[in-house]
Amino acid sequence: MFIQTEATPNPATLKFIPGQAVLADGTKDYRAADEAESQSPLAGRLFGIDGVEGVFLGADFISVTKGEQEWQHLKPAILGVIMEHYLSGAPVLNTGSDATGNATEGSYDPADEEIVNTIKELLDTRVRPAVAQDGGDIAFHGFEQGIVYLHMRGACAGCPSSTATLKHGIENLLKHFIPEVQEVRPVV
Repeated sequence: MFIQTEATPNPATLKFIPGQAVLADGTKDYRAADEAESQSPLAGRLFGIDGVEGVFLGADFISVTKGEQEWQHLKPAILGVIMEHYLSGAPVLNTGSDATGNATEGSYDPADEEIVNTIKELLDTRVRPAVAQDGGDIAFHGFEQGIVYLHMRGACAGCPSSTATLKHGIENLLKHFIPEVQEVRPVV
C-alpha cells in the first residue's frame, strides 16, 4: 500500500491519500479524541498519536491537523497508523456513525428556500470540490438577512488563508449569482 501526502494551504494540516475510498458519502470532522474513538476506529487511532489535534475524513483522503510538533516527527507515525488500519480490514466508521458532509444543520427562513437551495448547489458544485483538493470542506450552516454562514472543516478550519477564501472567493461567487447575498461569515 502506497499512501501519498500533500501539503495544504494550512501549514498545520497535511492531506494523506491512501489510494482507496475513505468515506463512501459525506465527510467527518473530529476535533476531539473522545468523539473520534466512539465513531471512527481510524480517527481514534490517529488521535492516539501525541500531537494530533484534528482528523478530517473525506471521500478519498484523510486530513490530519497537528499542534506544536514538527511534521518530520508526526508524519511517519500517521502513515503507519493509516497503513495498519487499512491492512487490518477494520471499518473507517463504526456502524451507526454516518458521514454528515451534505447535512444542513443551519437555519434559515422558509421564505428563503429558493435562495438557500441555490447557495447549497453552488457550494456543492463549485466550492466543495476545490476545497476538498486542499484537504478540507465547507458546509452550509445558515442564511439570515443576506448573510450566509458557513462551517469550515478539515484543513480549512484554522487555515490562515480561510478568510481570504471566504471573502474573496466564496463571497464574490455567491454575490455574483445571488444578489440577495450581502456577506459570508464563518461559524465555529
